[in-house]
Amino acid sequence: MGTLITLRRSVGAVYAEAAAGLGIDVDAGHIDRLFPTVHRQAPPLAFPAVSDAALTGLEQAWWAACIDELFLQLGNPLDQCQLTQISQQLMGRFAEPGLWRCFEEVPTLLRRWRGAGLKLAVVSNFDSRLDALLAGLGLHDCFDAVLISSRVGAAKPDPRLFEAALAALQLSPQQVWHLGDAREDLEGARAAGIPCLLVER
Repeated sequence: MGTLITLRRSVGAVYAEAAAGLGIDVDAGHIDRLFPTVHRQAPPLAFPAVSDAALTGLEQAWWAACIDELFLQLGNPLDQCQLTQISQQLMGRFAEPGLWRCFEEVPTLLRRWRGAGLKLAVVSNFDSRLDALLAGLGLHDCFDAVLISSRVGAAKPDPRLFEAALAALQLSPQQVWHLGDAREDLEGARAAGIPCLLVER
């Protein structure tokens, strides 16, 4: 998110649209300003040693807590019924590949690197929806592994997420580069002994 793919519409626009469907009037711009802080202050999206069967429920609860806090800070607290409805709707909406797009150069570069024999992996602070998103955007086959924080049980900048990627690729830190777009990428990669290139779009 921010390195390979990005949203076609802002988080605020999608959230405001979902809220309007419940008769709640919120400003998309206000959401866009608040969301990064709420997201950053949430606990890591990481669930150590849980089964795949339990993972989806934990991811949904994590996002519901973020959504609940966001609307509280907007001055529009949600009741339990509203929270359930809007969180389920938003979980589904952000799982739709059509809401996302690849950055223009990404597909060409990934295929070039893959064709050159490089091993490629995604290392992301995201949840299990990412697999289907990458497939829907035509990127999943470019990667040897997709490591997500919720499944690994560690989120960037925790080096354990990077170490899991190294293990999946059977490579040492000296054999890889990490490309990312956030401070967490830089700090986490360095903590794992991996050189990092920071993408500043």
